[in-house]
Amino acid sequence: MAVENIFNQAEVKFNNITLGEATLTEENLSAEKLNLIDTSLSKLGFERIDDKKVRTIEAIKNIVVKKIHHTDKVSLKVNWSTLLTEELHYDYNYLSNLFSSVEGITLEQYIIKQKIEKVKELLFYDELNLSEIAHQLGYSSVAHLSAQFKKLTGLTPSALKKTKKPEQVRKPLDSIH
Repeated sequence: MAVENIFNQAEVKFNNITLGEATLTEENLSAEKLNLIDTSLSKLGFERIDDKKVRTIEAIKNIVVKKIHHTDKVSLKVNWSTLLTEELHYDYNYLSNLFSSVEGITLEQYIIKQKIEKVKELLFYDELNLSEIAHQLGYSSVAHLSAQFKKLTGLTPSALKKTKKPEQVRKPLDSIH
């Protein structure tokens, strides 16, 4: 109701307002109306997420997925803040805060989840041992990798490897959040 009131006060027509999303009938709102909406939402602790922010989130995800899943045999000892700042030309704190506010998890958690999916993939290919996988993904030790793996999956890497049912434990990359 609060968001509905904001749109009514700004004289912006809408089709539907649900938790976290408003479908507007108008496409090109004036800067004045956008500022009024943004100010009113901010007072309630909300934020309007425009297409630019959504594109930035998608760019972050694409960089992370590309680096983790599509880099061949290269150690992933990556300084993510430097990489993302250089690629996207935004301050890392801004990127991290934007990602968290939209996705509901921290950027660091997202990166860890992507790495764990890569670990699952490498375990099922059975070409590398756990030490080589840890090195390839930039973990400081096998113990650190194993601890994160168990925390996220509930299994140790070796227990998962024994299941030999990747379709039951692997997730599509675009569904990780």
